Amino acid sequence: MRVAAVGFTPVKGLRHTPYDAVVLDEHGPVGDRVFCLVDVPRRRVLRTVQNPTLVAVRPRWDGHVLDLVLPSGETASAAPTVSGERITCDYWGRDAELDLLDGPHAALASSWLGSPVRLAAAPPGAVVYGAPVSVVSLASLRDLADRLARPELVTEAARLRATVVVDTDEPWVEWAWAEEAWAGRTLRLGAATVRVNAPIPRCAVIDLDPVTGVASAPLLKALAGRSGSLDLGVDAHVVQPGVVRPGDAVELDAVV
Repeated sequence: MRVAAVGFTPVKGLRHTPYDAVVLDEHGPVGDRVFCLVDVPRRRVLRTVQNPTLVAVRPRWDGHVLDLVLPSGETASAAPTVSGERITCDYWGRDAELDLLDGPHAALASSWLGSPVRLAAAPPGAVVYGAPVSVVSLASLRDLADRLARPELVTEAARLRATVVVDTDEPWVEWAWAEEAWAGRTLRLGAATVRVNAPIPRCAVIDLDPVTGVASAPLLKALAGRSGSLDLGVDAHVVQPGVVRPGDAVELDAVV
């Protein structure tokens, strides 16, 4: 097995971005979902499933400057600054303590969404649904692509917004996705090691085109039709920090 791709988004809900390398520390991918957009009056973190047009916004974060780019090419680029305002928001039924930020990003995002939002800084894991690292196999995506007669889906792994995409041959084991058999086991990904936690329940986000955010493929329906389960991919916790790159070897039950 090999790492086929690595990626994340620095702003929760915006376009999933591929990288040449991802650093995994004890909290997960460094730079992953360090920001989010907030509906302040409702005290809610914006989620892609309710705001699919977020996917069309391209973010870039170098640790100092955050760029947001709209499909039109309009850009907001600046180092976000802490406003001194703190807010507690709901994220999937749990509290997320966030610091509201100043800068041009909120105005650009608000104009795109058609409603006022603020950019906020999130502590590690605050706006992550499950465990911080997610892994999906290309074999599973190939199987879904075959079922839908949509071979191009194999090139759209970003629909699943996984930290690591693993290239392996077998899509399933005893009617479960191959990666679901990794639950409870250690997985070496390049220089890092993770312990696989559990399968990831999916929502309608996987039906969205990973560039435009427009619904374009019934992956969720295909999942349900296959086994009645909406799980695809697994999440994991980091047990040995390190760098993961496309092409790196993947080893099950790595010694930590």
